[in-house]
Amino acid sequence: MTPKTTPLPRNPTNRRAFLKELLAGAVTASLLPLGLPAAAHASSTALNVVPLDDHLRLITGAGGNVLVAETAEGLLLVDGGNAASSSELLKLLGKVRPVRVLINTHWHPDQTGSNEALAKGGTKIIAHANTKLWLSTEIDVQWQKKVYPPRPAIALPTEILYTQAKLDFGGTKLEYGHLPQAHTDGDLYVFLPERNVLFTGDVMHAHAYPIVDWSTGGWIGGMTNAARKLLDVADASTRIVPGLGPVQTKADLQAQFDMLDVVRGRLIALLKQGMSAADMIAAKPTAEFDAKWGDPTLLIRNAYPGLWAHVREHGGIL
Repeated sequence: MTPKTTPLPRNPTNRRAFLKELLAGAVTASLLPLGLPAAAHASSTALNVVPLDDHLRLITGAGGNVLVAETAEGLLLVDGGNAASSSELLKLLGKVRPVRVLINTHWHPDQTGSNEALAKGGTKIIAHANTKLWLSTEIDVQWQKKVYPPRPAIALPTEILYTQAKLDFGGTKLEYGHLPQAHTDGDLYVFLPERNVLFTGDVMHAHAYPIVDWSTGGWIGGMTNAARKLLDVADASTRIVPGLGPVQTKADLQAQFDMLDVVRGRLIALLKQGMSAADMIAAKPTAEFDAKWGDPTLLIRNAYPGLWAHVREHGGIL
């Protein structure tokens, strides 16, 4: 499906200025990744860009990663960063072309912070149906001890999907699909086959244990299944853009899958022994992975409620 928009004339001068400013990292914004310890929030950083090709860029420093595709019909974004960075991000992007399409990989504020501002300018917002439901209601994220109010109606996705879809926007082809009950219950991956670039959202983090948001349907079994699905999409040359951090490879994704598969099995075994989340943390089921992935406390603590939510799938407990 191609949005019915009138291509705008190119302005080479503006485009060169845009690239120069992006590459210089001239915009300051807060880096506030969801779920990380408060100490990681203390400093600020500039918006930076990683050119993936002449018309595809990764912008970091706006909360979550933002993927920008420039086409003759305008810009397409995958995720829009957090609200604190939205004004500067959109000001910068607006120097080239208007943003016509935004894909939300899930509901979290570091991905949907630009929804309202973009929607006011007529941007089409695409997301999974569950993401729209979460954005339209109050969300009690118990592991964060935080309640998120409903978002304004204008910030809600205007086009939803349930399984998979394809889009040809200004000659840029995308394939995107649902990763059920992984990081949340509304996660999407976005694949650009002609560029061989795969955007995973927060189903993958670089160099850190992924976050399982059990309050909105995520669980470690779904994260494992999602990594398996993404491995089927990628090949050895695919550039994989995680929800946070630098571009990764299929080998990096394979490492995450292997880790999750082992840890999931161990946690299920510990659950069958009657262990609490604190008992599981003390048992150190991730010991050989911690040097690479960091502190496993949040992963295990958040995995525990999801294990109980899917307890009938494990066998031998109920």
